[in-house]
Amino acid sequence: MWFMSALVTVFAWGTADLFYKLGNNEKDKYSAQKTVVIVGLVMGLHAFFYYYLYLGVGFEWKNMLIYLPVSSMYILSMAIGYVGLRYIELSVSSPISNSSGAVSALLMFLFLGAKMVWIQFVAVAVISVAIFMLSVYEKQEADYELKVSGDVVDKKYRKSALAIIFPILYCVIDGLGTFLDGYYLDYAEILPENQANMSYEFTFLIVGVLMWLYLRGVKGEKIDVFHEKYKGMAAIFETLGQFFYIGAIASNSIVVAPMIASYSIVSVLWSRIFLKEKLTKKQYIMIFAIIISVVILGFFDE
Repeated sequence: MWFMSALVTVFAWGTADLFYKLGNNEKDKYSAQKTVVIVGLVMGLHAFFYYYLYLGVGFEWKNMLIYLPVSSMYILSMAIGYVGLRYIELSVSSPISNSSGAVSALLMFLFLGAKMVWIQFVAVAVISVAIFMLSVYEKQEADYELKVSGDVVDKKYRKSALAIIFPILYCVIDGLGTFLDGYYLDYAEILPENQANMSYEFTFLIVGVLMWLYLRGVKGEKIDVFHEKYKGMAAIFETLGQFFYIGAIASNSIVVAPMIASYSIVSVLWSRIFLKEKLTKKQYIMIFAIIISVVILGFFDE
């Protein structure tokens, strides 16, 4: 079951990336903060209506504090990712960011004694290398297109320290969050899956509401949540992915982490299909290598 849950997560979060990109308004300096608000609202509503009302799952609010180390890592990394969309292209940022799966797998292997058969270890290595190479090829392609068009882009929006720092921070912080998640749900079994997910989503709701109050009260910025359709769709797919992710990470954390990190491939493919961009042969090779590696991770599960 973990394999199918992980695949749904890959699809959902890859699709969310597309809508994050479409919803990023470079003319609105508070676009990232508004995304935090909307994602928080959708996640909070999901936790309340699905878990609490529909399933009747009892929730102890102290679990939010217990799970806070994990929730804070995820929310912080996502907020950084939203800001980073203003400074670097998604097709470059996403593969770098999602190298976090390799970070978490390495931490689990070193500190939690997690095990993999040798071919799964090879698959993780292939995914990690292929994701990195995709970021290199994307940068090369973007530079070529700029050269042909003659456009000049401010360095701070491209391969500068200011631009690259956002996906790097996302990678490290999200990788640490996934490592902690593996410890909480798979290794130490501190919380059951539904309590962990409710804790995360209610925490995100609180962060979203506080951000909304800050924007409205301090900055005088209004948010019309019903007209932010792209941010809303991104939040829905983000929440869908989170729902299936919790079940997958609780079952096989060391393998699931790098597998789910490959969702950047879906976002790259969607950007090509819906934004009419093109892939090079080298990019297709990397995508094919990742797809094969993902199948290996599931097929050779012990």
